[in-house]
Amino acid sequence: MKEKIIAFFSDVVREMKKVTWPKWKELQESTWVVIGVTLILSVFVYVIDLIVSSALKRIF
Repeated sequence: MKEKIIAFFSDVVREMKKVTWPKWKELQESTWVVIGVTLILSVFVYVIDLIVSSALKRIF
């Protein structure tokens, strides 16, 4: 069991060395995209919630 755990973590270290990490500028741009999409989706869900809520109030 101990050998499997050691092998697992050595595999993790080996795979992490293969990872291509983003540059600082790429990370900033991706962050802004995520924030923008989150805001747009939040507004969309809010509007849909208002529509459904008002429709349900009229029904009940």
